[in-house]
Amino acid sequence: MRFFNTSGPVVAADHYCIPPLERLDLAEVRRLIRNKRYFVLHAPRQTGKTSALLTLRDLLNAEAAYACVYVNVEGGQAGREDVEQVIRTILGELASRARSIGDAFLDAVWFDILTKYGPHAALRESLTRWAEATPKPLVLLIDEIDALIGDALLSVLRQLRAGYDLRPAGFPQSVILCGVRDVRDYRIRSGSTNDIITGGSAFNIKARSLRLGDFSRDEVVALLAQHTEETGQAFTPDALETICNQTQGQPWLVNALAEEACFYGAAAEDRAITTAAILDAREQLILRRETHLDQLTDKLQEDRVRRVVEPLLSGGEKRDFINRDLEYVRDLGLVAQDRPLRIANPIYAEVIPCEMTWVVQEEFNQDAAWYVDANGGLNVVKLLTAFQTFFREHSEHWVKRFEYQEAGPQLLLQAFLQRIVNSGGRIEREYGLGRMCTDLLIVWPQGDQTHEVVIECKILHRSLAQTIADGLDQTAEYMDRCATESGHLVIFDRREGRRWDDKVFHERRVASNGAEIDVWGM
Repeated sequence: MRFFNTSGPVVAADHYCIPPLERLDLAEVRRLIRNKRYFVLHAPRQTGKTSALLTLRDLLNAEAAYACVYVNVEGGQAGREDVEQVIRTILGELASRARSIGDAFLDAVWFDILTKYGPHAALRESLTRWAEATPKPLVLLIDEIDALIGDALLSVLRQLRAGYDLRPAGFPQSVILCGVRDVRDYRIRSGSTNDIITGGSAFNIKARSLRLGDFSRDEVVALLAQHTEETGQAFTPDALETICNQTQGQPWLVNALAEEACFYGAAAEDRAITTAAILDAREQLILRRETHLDQLTDKLQEDRVRRVVEPLLSGGEKRDFINRDLEYVRDLGLVAQDRPLRIANPIYAEVIPCEMTWVVQEEFNQDAAWYVDANGGLNVVKLLTAFQTFFREHSEHWVKRFEYQEAGPQLLLQAFLQRIVNSGGRIEREYGLGRMCTDLLIVWPQGDQTHEVVIECKILHRSLAQTIADGLDQTAEYMDRCATESGHLVIFDRREGRRWDDKVFHERRVASNGAEIDVWGM
């Protein structure tokens, strides 16, 4: 029986899968190879790049017009900026990969070439001799190219550029560089000169940059249908929509959710996978801090990522990032490719604040039982009252602990809520640049029913009266969308020189549509 793939390249005999080459513009790839072009294929991690390259290699070799070799150069990363060690690793791996398709030429010559020509010319000379000795034009697929850094990456790119004019008789006819980022974003600081050199200048022969996209909705449905056909276990229509919405087609997330729900979750033995099973699978992935999610959130510490993500978390209008920052964060898969500017999918939108508040949550001395009534309901008024007291006493110290201080108050509230809600419910979040608010939805099961509570967070920018008026309408709108009658508006006053007695209040107001909303000042 096949299963959903969450690690490594796709193997059709083992995994449910969308045929990798169906996700590429194969006609464009063929045209570029035929026209002797060097180009880039990039996409976020665990999107299917390596699977596409391996399948392309097998296709081209089966057609016999080219000799196509795939090589993964990630092993060179261990050499850091030791160019000789990195080139030695790459040449050894390249010879091994070529031998696996029946071409042992490099195996016999690469070490002598490295000894004679040195690391800054050995790759170019090896490729030249190999191309001259091979009766078919060479096509080289280089995976994980952006795992290399500094002078080592510069040397590889420059040697590929140096032999470009010799193709195809004396150099590969076509080279595909594959990684997370486009070559335009390889900002390389040379260890020898400390100069910053962009990848484009070291590889200015690039003809095109192709991006491998996420699954379409039809591809998600087709992937899940393979499981149903082989096992008889179906996904309800609502569960299908939940997977599409929560993942926005990100391939690893689609496979991970389905794998968890179908094979490991409480519903694994059921004949149908429901929305509840998918949401439970989502929580398990987040709580386990799966490697895919952990690697993604690790990028939050980078300055150019912070410049893009911080205003999204705070809902502010201030924009300090440049287009290159945005391109980089999009290449990582953290934010969506299209407008409006937003986190790429709801799971990432949940993971980011959870990761940023993880340590803070662990340090809160709060017991969920304090806020649960005798009927099992969550007393949100009591919860926010406790947070208001905590915020007054400790916010100055705690907010400074967040790396993203502009979003500090919202993150502190989310950490406080998450610590309590994790015991039996979940929090859904909506935030984005220029929204001037952060929407939180507490979903709390109680017996056979599920209660939902809206909490809207705003930073006071203008007058208190205007902020409350705007916030009431925004909260009421969110309550209407969520079909709940329980709403709270939290206003953080960060103006200098304000007394806490003037900032802290709690009152009930009525929005323009008649909805009653608790308003909290902090």
